[in-house]
Amino acid sequence: MSGLNSIHSTAIVHPAARLGSDVAVGAYSIVGEHVEIGDNTSIGPHVVVEGHTRIGRDNRIFQFCSIGAAPQDKKYAGEPTRLEIGDRNTIREFCTFNCGTAQDVGVTRLGNDNWIMAYVHLAHDCQVGDNTIFANNATLGGHVHIGDWAILGGFVGVHQFGRIGAHSFNGFGSMLTQDVPPYVTVSGNPASPHGINSEGLKRRGFSPETIAAIKRAYKTLYKSGLRLEEARAAIEAEVSAYPELSILVQFLAESGRGIIR
Repeated sequence: MSGLNSIHSTAIVHPAARLGSDVAVGAYSIVGEHVEIGDNTSIGPHVVVEGHTRIGRDNRIFQFCSIGAAPQDKKYAGEPTRLEIGDRNTIREFCTFNCGTAQDVGVTRLGNDNWIMAYVHLAHDCQVGDNTIFANNATLGGHVHIGDWAILGGFVGVHQFGRIGAHSFNGFGSMLTQDVPPYVTVSGNPASPHGINSEGLKRRGFSPETIAAIKRAYKTLYKSGLRLEEARAAIEAEVSAYPELSILVQFLAESGRGIIR
């Protein structure tokens, strides 16, 4: 345990836990034996960090979170699976992040610069990218993959093994039982597509020409009447001029549950 840390007198930090510099642990929080916490990370009061959990630097984890608990999977038999959290994440109250399982890669991951609001659940083996926003009560089933810059509105539910593409916008209360392609806006129960996330793309510096190309790709996918493979081939023909379409083409090729259509 490094110096210059602020550990509340009522917190319980296992002597084998590895804490960087300028780490704060709040009142009544518990940090387990196999936990590693990076520099300048703040753990609020009444937080439990357990399991084989690695947390990067400059994170802020608010009160009453459960981080690194055993997965909610009846097949789990105590294997030393992991949870990995990157840097500069904000994780608000009452979030629950579970470790992975041996049935997948064995690790649940949250990347960097994510904004995670209250009551969010990351189930076992989820893989979350960078710069995402999860509003209150967004819930991921096991084995879900979330691309960079994706936004999940409040009370969004994602079916296990689902994939949510980069830069997508998933509206309040959406139930996502199939994959959501990159750039697409969806909402409803069951969710249906409603164009692209053009406002988000503008804020992230996408050029008007690129946004127009993504809109054309959306029309090819959803409005042209083409079969999925035909639409993917047509979009792929535009990748040389608009490389941003490559993630959409790859996503369509790899979709396991089928896309929302």
